Amino acid sequence: MQSIRSLSATEIHLVQELAYKIWPIAYKEILSQDQLDYMLNWMYSIESLTQQLQEGHHYFGIYDKNETIGFLDIQPNYPENGVLKLNKIYVLPSYHGKGFGFQLIQFAIDFATKSKQKTIELQVNRFNKAKDFYSKIGFTIKEEKDFDIGNGYFMNDFVMEFRIEE
Repeated sequence: MQSIRSLSATEIHLVQELAYKIWPIAYKEILSQDQLDYMLNWMYSIESLTQQLQEGHHYFGIYDKNETIGFLDIQPNYPENGVLKLNKIYVLPSYHGKGFGFQLIQFAIDFATKSKQKTIELQVNRFNKAKDFYSKIGFTIKEEKDFDIGNGYFMNDFVMEFRIEE
């Protein structure tokens, strides 16, 4: 049975564990190993994840039976009122194509609707195939941006948005 539920601060290590399994596969053809290591440490250390929770991020895990197979990180009213920021959405590669990513997106849309957000915004690497997944669901490219993340590295992303129907 599949389910999605909120992750508490004591469960945040699940996000870190999944990221360390997923990222090397998802980004092997996009990022250098050095940048991959830097970004994993920067975004997925327990300290960083805990700080994100304190800053208003909401983490959810998706489960198949009792196994955590993916996660979602959303932040309401960021960067402004009415915008739900979808910061992270990942599913283990062995579960791709089985509808789990779509379930997480639908969960984010439902969360946005219930919390009166008008738009969902996300960033995706310009070379990440997930861009096509988001487009099929109804996300559109708002802009191209390069984000300086330190250590000489940049995130070369599309900023995509999904408008919530009222």
